[in-house]
Amino acid sequence: MEKVAIIGAGALGTALAQTVAENANEVYLHLRREELMEEINNTGFNNEYYPNTRLKDNIITTMDYDDIKDCKVIILAIPSSAFRSVLKDLKGVIREDAILVTTAKGIEYPSLKTMGNLIEEYFDDQYVALSGPNFASEIMLRLSTVSNIASRSRENAEIVKSVLNTPQFKVKIIDDVVGLEICGVTKNINAIANGICEGMNINENARYGVLTKGFSETKDIIKSIGGEESTVNEYCGFGDLVLTSISMESRNHTLGVLYGQRLIIDEKASGAIFEGKNSIKAMKDICNKYNTKSVIVDFVYDVIINQVPPKLAFRVLWDNIE
Repeated sequence: MEKVAIIGAGALGTALAQTVAENANEVYLHLRREELMEEINNTGFNNEYYPNTRLKDNIITTMDYDDIKDCKVIILAIPSSAFRSVLKDLKGVIREDAILVTTAKGIEYPSLKTMGNLIEEYFDDQYVALSGPNFASEIMLRLSTVSNIASRSRENAEIVKSVLNTPQFKVKIIDDVVGLEICGVTKNINAIANGICEGMNINENARYGVLTKGFSETKDIIKSIGGEESTVNEYCGFGDLVLTSISMESRNHTLGVLYGQRLIIDEKASGAIFEGKNSIKAMKDICNKYNTKSVIVDFVYDVIINQVPPKLAFRVLWDNIE
């Protein structure tokens, strides 16, 4: 591939740029802050995220969307909260046959639209969605990683796979775009749930019972909205759910631990809380809309949104688990 663009120079965007640089001649890393761009250009390092890893020489930083207008593949490595505004900026700039790739594991609230749904608003439904048990820091270190991609266009999925796939970063194509995207949202709910349990020092038998229940209910939720239950068995499903639920590197797991310990949190200083709360409210509305019962969603909603004391909320959860 001649030219590929990554929008977003955060932890994931930078790591994906480093990966794609193995397959593309030029990788344009789009960012918003001039001081960060100058730092990367002058030193070769994104010191905010990876001060010990030099970026490959074929990674080019830019703040100008005109520089990426000829790119065939454009990977959106940005928070879900920034998705709509970036799509507006790209409209009319990028080529008509550009393949947009979403990596955001979130949902717009209150519209209940996935990031793919937002792409459809501004472009078409031929986008590609990427999701898996992927910590950006490990991708950056070229450690063994596997992920799923899904698209309604098999051709687009194959092109994106050719851009991303390396000996260390394995990519598997699946057909269920809906299921893949929703897995990325439900795993965050499960991570918060298990974090709350850990924060309360709930015993391990119960914690892994909660994890299993969340896995089962994810299948119910995805089936109710038209996705495939089998998607939950994939890397974007089971793999990501378990990784995010038990790893201390998971922001959503940590968010749950803090709430389980009933610690006071500075919400304005934490983007994770903002994203997490929106995901919780959105998933609660989705369950109501499709008449799907989820005791895990109810548990997290009670603790995070309704501010029910965690021990009381857990008692309700346990009374309804089976």
